[in-house]
Order: sequence, then structure tokens, then C-alpha cells
Amino acid sequence: MGPSFNEQFDQLGEWRKGFANQLAQFRSWLGEHELLDAAVQEHLHRLEAQLLDDKVCVAFVAEFSRGKSELINAIFFAHYGRRIMPASPGRTTMCPTELGYDPALPACMRLLPIETREQTYSLAQWRSRPSTWVQLPLDVNDPEQMAVQISKVAETRTVTVQEARALGFWNDELPQDNPMVNAQGLVEIPRWRHALVNIAHPLLKQGLVILDTPGLNAVGAEPELTVNQIAQAHAVVFLLGADTGVTKSDLAIWQEHLLPSHREGESHLVVLNKIDALWNGIDSTEKVQQQLERQRQLSAQMLKISPQRILPLSAQKGLQAKLERRNDLLQESGLPAFEDALAQGILAHRQAILLSAVTGGVQQMRAQVRRAIQIRRRDLDEQMMELNSLRGKNTTVIDSMRQRIEQEQRSFEASSTRILALRTVHLRLMNQAFQHLGSTSQRKELEQLAQALEHSGLKLGVRKVYAATFERLRELGNQVRAAGTEVQSMLGASFKDLNAEFGFSLLPPEPLQLHDFEKNLAELEESYLQYLGFGNVFKLANPLFGERLIKALGMRLRSIFENAANDLDLWSKGATAQLDAQLKERKRSFARRIEAVDRIQSAASGLMEHIAQIESAEAQLHAIDQMLTDKTELLLHLPVLEGAACAVQPHQDTPAD
Repeated sequence: MGPSFNEQFDQLGEWRKGFANQLAQFRSWLGEHELLDAAVQEHLHRLEAQLLDDKVCVAFVAEFSRGKSELINAIFFAHYGRRIMPASPGRTTMCPTELGYDPALPACMRLLPIETREQTYSLAQWRSRPSTWVQLPLDVNDPEQMAVQISKVAETRTVTVQEARALGFWNDELPQDNPMVNAQGLVEIPRWRHALVNIAHPLLKQGLVILDTPGLNAVGAEPELTVNQIAQAHAVVFLLGADTGVTKSDLAIWQEHLLPSHREGESHLVVLNKIDALWNGIDSTEKVQQQLERQRQLSAQMLKISPQRILPLSAQKGLQAKLERRNDLLQESGLPAFEDALAQGILAHRQAILLSAVTGGVQQMRAQVRRAIQIRRRDLDEQMMELNSLRGKNTTVIDSMRQRIEQEQRSFEASSTRILALRTVHLRLMNQAFQHLGSTSQRKELEQLAQALEHSGLKLGVRKVYAATFERLRELGNQVRAAGTEVQSMLGASFKDLNAEFGFSLLPPEPLQLHDFEKNLAELEESYLQYLGFGNVFKLANPLFGERLIKALGMRLRSIFENAANDLDLWSKGATAQLDAQLKERKRSFARRIEAVDRIQSAASGLMEHIAQIESAEAQLHAIDQMLTDKTELLLHLPVLEGAACAVQPHQDTPAD
């Protein structure tokens, strides 16, 4: 059996730290050799932020009483020596509970009152209103205190049917899904809408986020939870009962909330929990295994997934085995096999994504830095040619050389007017492109959909409006690409003129790439279609639900468009960074050339001395180029988790010109 999930997550954390340290050393080395231009700085900043802020979210989803919280206890909190998440009979988690770590906050649990459902603010907007949340302190050194505080996520309250209807827990059109009415005519609902647990758990500090969700009714009433948080989780663990298999409510959760974001072959795992219910002491081990295999095959058939992605286990026995340090019971529980599958499914895949991103970024940086080195090498070659031509020449020739350099310098400085005009046009075109990705454009394209959802009653024709909305959103991306093509054409023509007239060696920019924009937009469109089908027609009749749907959609769109804007910004800076770098290098070159001529005029030995200096500078430049290769190769070949490296395609170096 391989390392546990916790151990493999530690390995991923160590890899990220090691890469971040190497990246910091690379930044320092570039700074020492004056090779940090705007584009390289931006690349470094993006890579560092991606490594340090990268989150890995694991969502546990199931109907009530399937053992989600117990499985979380067994995997992540056994070292506390007791349960931390409420998992005893009658102590079910009633609201979505998110466990993570924010160093800016104390150890605490924040609870959002259920009454906030009466307003249309999204969960993300409520997060920015801390005064609305009830904050409870947590003592990470006192497991008993932590367990007592966190158990409050199981709290409920009784309300009238009218209140339950307003809060989304009662639907007159679907009476079979409504909670029971007690003798006083009241119904029981969760007391809290959402819980945020902030503790300095070793894994949470490294970027792990755990999402524990309640049953079908609570999940379905929160569009933002389903189509944003669960859909974007890096791994989803869906729990079934080993004794019951796929029930009607289990199938509803899978089809309505997981299937739209479900991707075969990635990190969605299904658990047949509570296999210890079959350990009755009467049936043989072989017979129990046969029963489990039949349940596994039947569940795979109903969920339409591969049986290999369904793992039988007992979370309760796994936790017990860890607490009692019983390796035999731990193996029987099936927990180690599940932890290994979870780690392989999520961590190797996650590191592969990071590797692909940083590999591409490092290769681009290397090409940009190498271009700067080539500019310096060309300037040194020009100086060497000039100095060699002065050997044996008299003072008149040297004076003439100085005048020619000064004339070249004046001609070069005359390019500033052209460059200023170029920057003005470039800025205007980029502003037009950024407007297509701004929040105003997004709100405008969502207006028709919002209007179709805001009135009470059945929403006829809303799917047509929805499809038209995403067509317009895709058109915004097309307009950005068209603007990028215009910028590319303008810069290419301008660079060609500057090269011819003023001796630059500018390369035309590469075409604009909006990484994953179309893919993310298509995934978002697909994930929301579930709410526009017949199964949700009565929920859509409630205008508050429609408003929450639009809020959640807007949050996801904002993230997608911000990523596209970041790609556009980086492309723009990369396209013009070479101009800034060559301006700086050419100014330095003119200063060095005039200084060399002055020194030759003042001393007979100055010529040979300066030729020697140029030769030394060329040797140093060659050494810098070799060090650049060595340092970037070190970044590209740090040890990786098993299974991650094979998912990354090798990048080819971009020619330095």
C-alpha cells in the first residue's frame, strides 16, 4: 500500500515550497544581472502566486446519514484521538461546512444564519459581510472543545410552513420532499446556512479545502454551492450505503448535481460506505465479498460509471483502527485503498496541472531573458568591430568615430516620437479589448436572463434565453481575439519599421491565446442547464431562487472573464517588453561606446585595454547564458509525484532569434 492521502499531500506541499524557493532564487539572480523586464516580472509573479495560493478542494457529497463526516474524521482528523466533525447518530451535519485555513483569521468557526436565504445575496457576497456571521472561537489544542463547537453545524430550529417555504425548505408542488409537520404545525429546518471552519491543520495550511455537504434538499436549494463550489472541486467523493446501494434520493443527487460536472477518468470517486454492516459473523468472508461486488456492479450500472471508481469501505472502522492503532482492522476497513485512490486521482492530477503551467511559464521566461542576452551580445559585437577598426588609426579617425556614434545616438533618440505614438495606439486598442471582458459587459449580457427569471410563475422559454446569453458571451471572447489580432498586426508593422529605421531587432508578437476561455464557458453553460429542466420548474417559479441562480452564475462568469483578462494583460506586456528592454540596452550601449572612444583618446593603451574588457564581457555573457540554462533546467526537473510527470507534455524552447 502506498503513502496515505495525508502523506502524499505533504509531498505535494513540499514540492510547491521547493519550486517557490527555486523561483525566488531565480528572481534574485535575474535582478543581480539586470535581466528583469516587465514581462519576466509578470511571469514570475503569476507563477509564485499560483504556487503559493493554489487550493485543492475535496467535496464530500451524499444524502443524509451516509457517513460523510465520519469519513472526513477518519482521513483528516484521526490524529486528534477522537471525532471532530459530528458523526454520531442524531448528530448529522445540517449545513454545508467548509474547512480551510486563512492566516489572517484566528482559529474559529463562522456560521451564517439560515434567515439570510430571504435575501438574494450570494454566499460569496455574504463572505464579505463578516458582521452577519456568528463567530465562535476554536482551541486547536483542545479536541474536546473543537468537537463541541463544530457540532453546532448539526443544530436545527422549528419554523412555520410559511417560513419554511420562504427559506426554500417547503415546496407545495413537491409534497414528498417536504419535511414532516409536528403536532404544533411546525417543521424542522437547519439553523445555519453555511459554516466556515478556520484551523491551522497541517493539510489545510498547505492549501487543502474540505467541503462537507448535507443532503439533497439543502444542496439543491443553493445553486452557488452546487454549480460553483462542488463543480469546481478538484475531487468529489460521493457516498452510498453498502447495505442500500443507490437509493432514489442518491440517484437524484448524482443526476441533478454531480452528473453535469462529472468527468470520466478524473477525480470523482464513489464510496460504498458502512461495509461493516455486512460483517454479521454468520456469512463467510467470501460471501460478504461477493455481496459487495454485486452491489458495486449494480451501483456502477445505475450511475453509469466504471466499477473501478467505486470503492467499498467502513469509515467508522477505519477511524477506530487509527485511534486504536490496529493495522489489521485498518486494512479490513478499506480506508487505505480509498486514501490511495483519492491521492492518485487528485494530487498527481493537480501537480500535473501545476507542472504544465509552470513549465510553460519557465520556458517563456527563458526565451525572453535569452533575447535580452542576445541584444547585449550584439551590442558587444558592434563595439568590438569599432575598436578593432581603430587599431593603428590617428586622432582624426578616432574623432570621426566619436562623431558617428553621437549621430547614431541622436538618430536613435529621434525614435522616441514614433515609440510614443506606438504606445498611444497600443494602449487605446488594449483598452477596447479589456472593455469586452469587464464587469459592465458581463452584466449587460446577463440582463435578459435575469429578466426572464425575476417574475413569479413558470419560466417558459428560459432555456432559449439562456442559450442566447452564452452565445453573446462567447462573442465577447471572439471580439477580444479580433482586437488582439489588430494589436498584433499593428505592433508587427511598427516593429518592422523601427528595425529598419533605428536599428532595433524587435520580433513580431505571437497570436493572442485566451487559455481555457471557451472550455470554461462551455463547462459553466452545461453545469447550469440542470436548473432549467423540468425537474426544477417549480424551484424556478420562485423569483428568489432565480435571483440566487443569477448571482451564482455571475460569480463564476467573473472568474472566467478575469482569467481571460489576465491572459490578455500578460500577452500585451510580453509583446511590448522587448521594446522596453532594447531601449534600455541601446542607451547603455551608446554610453559605453562613447566612454570607450574617450578613454582611447586620452591614453594610448586605452584601445587594447578596452578590447580586453569587451572580450571579458563577452565571456561573462556566455557564462550568464549557460547559467540561465542551468537554472531553468533545475526549475523544470524538480522531483514530482508519481503519475504527475507523465501527464505533462514536454515544451520546446522558443527560438531566441
